[in-house]
Amino acid sequence: MKITIITTTYNSEQTLPDTINSILKQSYNNYEYIIIDGESKDNTVNIIKKYEKQFKGKLKWISEKDKGIYDAMNKGLLLASGDVIGILNSDDFYTSNNILEIIAKNFNENNIDAIYGDIHFVNNKDLNKCIRYYSSKIFKPYLMRFGLMPAHPSFYIKREKIHQIGLYDTSYKIASDFDFLLRAIYLKKIKTLYIKKDFVTMRTGGVSTSGLSSHALIMREHLTILKKNGIYSNVLLLMLRYIYKIYEIIYSKILY
Repeated sequence: MKITIITTTYNSEQTLPDTINSILKQSYNNYEYIIIDGESKDNTVNIIKKYEKQFKGKLKWISEKDKGIYDAMNKGLLLASGDVIGILNSDDFYTSNNILEIIAKNFNENNIDAIYGDIHFVNNKDLNKCIRYYSSKIFKPYLMRFGLMPAHPSFYIKREKIHQIGLYDTSYKIASDFDFLLRAIYLKKIKTLYIKKDFVTMRTGGVSTSGLSSHALIMREHLTILKKNGIYSNVLLLMLRYIYKIYEIIYSKILY
C-alpha cells in the first residue's frame, strides 16, 4: 500500500525541516511525499531542494502562486498517486516514527475507507510542552452538527474516495477541512476507523488557533457549511464544543 503525504508551504523555513525529518524517519517506506509551495519569499524552496535527494525519488514538489492553503491542498490531491492520502502541515510533524506503518497495517487489515487518530498541540518555544491533547475517540458523525470532527491532521483516506467526495472548497478561508470531512463522513457515510494513537504534533498559532477572530470566522463558516448541506445547527449548539475543548486543555495539564 502506497501512502501519499501532502504538505503545503508558504514561508515555512522555520518549521519545515521538522516536518520533513519526521517523514524521513518513518519506518514505513512505501510512500510519496508532495510539497506544494505558494511561491515562498524566504528560504523554503532551498530547504526543499536540500532534502530532495534524501527521498530518493519519492518527493514531488512545485512552487507557484496559489489561492490559499485549500487550493494548495487540492493541487496535492490531484498530483497524488498513493492508495491512501493524508495531509501533514508545514508547522507539524509526526509524533513517532511508526505512524505510516500503523496506518498501512490498519488499512490492510480492515475493510475501511479512512482512518483517524489523535493529535496534540505544543508551545512554539517548547515542543515537549503539551498545550492541548485533541482526542478523536469520542467522535460520532452526529457530533458534526456541534462543529466537532476527527482531528484533520490525523485523517487518511483512500484516494478512490476523493472522486466521490470532491476536493476542498476554496470558498472557505478556515473551515474547508470541516466541510470536506462532513461530506465524507456525514453525507457519503464512508467507513472509518479510529486508532488510539497520537499521530501528529502541532504547533499553536496556525490559521485555526490564532485568536478570537479565527474562532468567530470558524463559527460563521461552520454555520454556512451545515446549512448548505441541509444539516440543522445554530450558534448555541456550536458553542458547546468549546466546553469539550476546555476539558481537553485541563486533561492535558493533568496528563503532561
